[in-house]
Amino acid sequence: MSDPDRSSAPGPRRPWLRGLFWLVLLAAVGSAAWWFLLRPPPQPPATPSAWRGPVAVRVEAARTEDFTVQARAVGTVAPYNTVTVRSRVDGQLARVLVREGERVQRGQLLAEIDPEPLRVALSQAQGQQQQNLAQLRNAESELARYQGLFQRDAIARQQLDRQAALVQQLRGTLQADQAQVDNAKLQLSYTRITAPIAGRVGLRRVDAGNLISANDANGLFTITQTQPVAVLFSVPEPQVPEVRAAHAATGQAAPRVEAWDRENRSRLATGRLDTLDNQIDAATATLRLKARFENADDALFPNQFVNVRLSLRQLPGTVTVPTDAVQHGSRGSYVYVIAEGKARVRELQLGPASGGRTVVLKGLAAGEPVVLEGLDRLEDGRAVNVVKATELPAGSPLAPDAATPR
Repeated sequence: MSDPDRSSAPGPRRPWLRGLFWLVLLAAVGSAAWWFLLRPPPQPPATPSAWRGPVAVRVEAARTEDFTVQARAVGTVAPYNTVTVRSRVDGQLARVLVREGERVQRGQLLAEIDPEPLRVALSQAQGQQQQNLAQLRNAESELARYQGLFQRDAIARQQLDRQAALVQQLRGTLQADQAQVDNAKLQLSYTRITAPIAGRVGLRRVDAGNLISANDANGLFTITQTQPVAVLFSVPEPQVPEVRAAHAATGQAAPRVEAWDRENRSRLATGRLDTLDNQIDAATATLRLKARFENADDALFPNQFVNVRLSLRQLPGTVTVPTDAVQHGSRGSYVYVIAEGKARVRELQLGPASGGRTVVLKGLAAGEPVVLEGLDRLEDGRAVNVVKATELPAGSPLAPDAATPR
């Protein structure tokens, strides 16, 4: 007979079935999460890339021209002469005869100081001179009479010598009187203040009616000579030998110098190199130069900053290309030339550069088209589409007026 308790008890538990269930569930959740969150985005259907098509470029032909080698610098306009007009005597400023900013000539009357006190001093000196002159004439008359008496042995030699000494003393006094008169006349002439140089009058510092002192530090005003005018600038030490050679060239005119505005857009004046400093500045390793400009139209103004272009030498009949077309890489300098509708790399040997042009010594012939705009996407052998400037739409980056000013 069986045991009723044992037959009614539940069967043994199976824990591995529960673990398998949870494992399958976690795998399903992970797969779903990867599908929605970590799967790569769908790739669009492959289409031909526009970057591999022909590149639009603008070209300019290399040309043969006479090239001027220039040294460029920043300069300052300086008056050739500057004078502070001062009074040389004390007195009251009676009147000023020129306007501020007026151009005056050398010797022109600028101002006058009250002359009456100095005229009185001149009269006093002249009166003293007349008094001493009368005494001299009387002494000379006495000397002549003593000489006659001495010849007749009527007076002693000592008396004659004493009278001769008195005459010499009075002559010396008269000479001192003449100096006093001349000095008084000179002081009186200083009451008329004239222009020591030709130039332009600055702002007036003293008005008429004021008492002024001789050699006052401030003066009445200044006169600056701006015709001609000078431009001071410096060149680096490596260019000094070439500058000296150009300046010392015999049988030729002084090197040409051009003054341009701050933006290098407009040429203001043309002059000549005047002189070089006698030593290189050790602090800046530069040599200061001075150029002369006639400045007949007053285009240059004192203390104005200008861009200077100094012509050093001429290279006749050289091949040149735009400087913007020249590229630089690990193998040296090169340009892209157009041949059979494709861009080709051409390595060059370059010379000096100036004014937006670079001399090509070797590697390029005149007339060959070099790429000037559209260089960013070019490579050797890349097909190109040459665009003329007249075909470019407004605002195009290849348009000449959209490029950086040269």
